[in-house]
Amino acid sequence: MPLDDPLSLRVGALNTRLKHHAAADVLRHAFEAAPNLALVSSFGAESVALLHLAATVKRDVQVLFIDTMLLFPETLVYQRDVARRLGLRRVRVIRADTSVADPDDTLHQRDPDACWDLRKTQVLNTALEGFDGWITGRKRFQSGQRAELPPFEVEEATGRIKVNPLAHWSAADVQDYIAENNLPRHPLVARGYPSIGCAPCTTPVAEGEDPRAGRWRGKDKDECGIHFVNGKMVRTGATT
Repeated sequence: MPLDDPLSLRVGALNTRLKHHAAADVLRHAFEAAPNLALVSSFGAESVALLHLAATVKRDVQVLFIDTMLLFPETLVYQRDVARRLGLRRVRVIRADTSVADPDDTLHQRDPDACWDLRKTQVLNTALEGFDGWITGRKRFQSGQRAELPPFEVEEATGRIKVNPLAHWSAADVQDYIAENNLPRHPLVARGYPSIGCAPCTTPVAEGEDPRAGRWRGKDKDECGIHFVNGKMVRTGATT
């Protein structure tokens, strides 16, 4: 998408204007710029912070939850509990049809990227059709891929806006927000899982390890496929 494209220019202007603003301001401007947004949540270790914040800005925010059918049972229970406690009335649970490509649930052992593409990327792309964009909980501190993450991006392949209201939050900011608002924590956090994905590809993290060290341990991978287009992280728009 050319940098002089109207959407790219609008996103660049939003990044310049809101680079020092609070996350709630980013969300308010996001809903003004693209009213038909969906919040995509894993209902993982930190998800409740963004879910709560978004619900305070827009009570009827549309939430998409991808049930990969390989999630921890605790995540499924937690998802229902958080939705009830926060009063989230528009939560759509989406699942892939794996009956042909992965009938025995072993694809993750042979090809993790193909598994994520099947169970998350494809099904999410289908679910996002008709939306102007989507809201993520990504933060700069989480990995090197995210170090320069701006509040707003443009997905070149789809022309959708991608909103990262917590981009500048630190790990301490997230924990403070959860504590100050008395929000329920994912039960696996207390058992050594600071970052939670699918059960076969997530392990506990030892003290001193990177919080995401338990994701795809032993594999050259630190991002799930939903944040890539054709295998590459794609973004446009000013980041300074």
